[in-house]
Formats: sequence, structure tokens, C-alpha cells
Amino acid sequence: MLDARLLKLPLASHQHRHEHHQIVVGVRGEADLSVDGTNAHLDTWKACLVPTEARHDFCGDPENHVLVINLDPYAPPLNSPMHSEYERLAPMFERPRVVALDSRLQAMVQFTAQEFDRSPDNPHLQRHLAAGLLHCLAGHLRDVPAVAGRSVINPDMIRRYVMENLHRRIRVEDLAGIACLSVSRFHEMFREVTGVTPHQFVIGIRIDQAVQLLCSTPLSVSEVSYRTGFSSQSALTNALRQHRGTTPSRLRQAATGA
Repeated sequence: MLDARLLKLPLASHQHRHEHHQIVVGVRGEADLSVDGTNAHLDTWKACLVPTEARHDFCGDPENHVLVINLDPYAPPLNSPMHSEYERLAPMFERPRVVALDSRLQAMVQFTAQEFDRSPDNPHLQRHLAAGLLHCLAGHLRDVPAVAGRSVINPDMIRRYVMENLHRRIRVEDLAGIACLSVSRFHEMFREVTGVTPHQFVIGIRIDQAVQLLCSTPLSVSEVSYRTGFSSQSALTNALRQHRGTTPSRLRQAATGA
């Protein structure tokens, strides 16, 4: 039913289709896929679901490595337990989609890839690891609200992603990928739902977390700026001055009553 392998995608774009469902997960470097009009830019925090018979183009940068998991709809006999397992997983592939991984799944992908490297001649271990990752990914997808007719924005889901990736650069493309929307459509809908732009939303979360750390921990301002995704101590100070009318030192003085 299932096989998995670590691959390096070619630098030049290739196109093919196959008679099985497939998940392509970024492990190292970056790669690009286009699946029946759904474009996916994969880094180590993204996966792309490719349904059976979907024509797709793919290529990668010189450093890219991807974990490819194939789920064959024709292999499990109808009377076998594996067929029941396939029936539970097949709804993941109703359409091409790009999935943003949370920190738990990303760590699981990296662990799985390391074990593939360590045991290249152990297909049983590889299948078990791939199956575990596949079921965890299915559970992750079940947490995403069902979409009927048009995509909807879930601010709580976006906030959770921002919090899990607070120390990293977060692009609007990353947030749009979570909602399975184009960047322009996501920007428009997000502002309709929340009243702010995606950039303002992310900056607000970064500042809130920075204020909490400055007031409740002895971490240096430089460390707080790193943990909350600001490029430097001065960038954090400028953001606090602009959006809160204060500075790190004033916040700490107020917190300690000094």
C-alpha cells in the first residue's frame, strides 16, 4: 500500500503523472511543484498532496531533498486490513493542496528523514515511519475547518502558525498556503475578517510576545528580539516605540516598579 523514499528533485523542471496518491515533503533546501494549477513552494515547513492521475511539474534548488510517500489505491486487497487503512487516508487526496507543517510535524519529518539516511536498507522501518507520519498529517488536516464553496479564514489557525514560527521570517505566502488561497485573495479576505492586514496581524503578535517576555523574564533585549522574530534589538525597540509608545527599558522599569 505504501512506500517512501528520500529523493533529490532535478534542477530542471520535469512533468509526469502516476496512478497513486503522493505526498512530497520538504526536508532540505527548497523545491517547486505545480499540481493541476495548484502551485507549491516547498521548504522544510511545507508538504504537497498530489492525487492520483494529477499531472504535476517539479524541480528543486541544488540543496533540495524531499521525502516522497506513495499511497497506492490499487495495492490493498479489499479484504485486507491495509485496505481499511487506505480508506481512512484517501480523503486527504480529494484535491491537490499545500499543507503548512506545525513544529511537531516538522520535527517528525526531520526525524524520519534522518532514520531513512541511517537505515537505507531497512524498508520495513521506512514504511512504518512513513505510515506514522502519514497518519499524523491526516490528523493535522482534520483540524483544518472544512471548506464549502469558498475558502474561509480562520484567524485562530493563523495565530497558532505564527506563534509556532515566531522566531522565523513569516511571509504572506506562508499564511496564504495555510488557507489554500492565492496571496491576493488571502490578503483581501484576511482584512475582511480581522480588520487588519496579515502584516499588521503578525507584527501585533510579535510585539505582544516581546512585551510579555520583557516584563516576565530576565532575557536580554537582544534575545527577546530574536525569539519574537525581530531582525535586531533596534528593530524591536523601534516597533515598541511606534506601536506602543514605549521602549524595552521603560517596560522593564514599569514591571519592576523601579
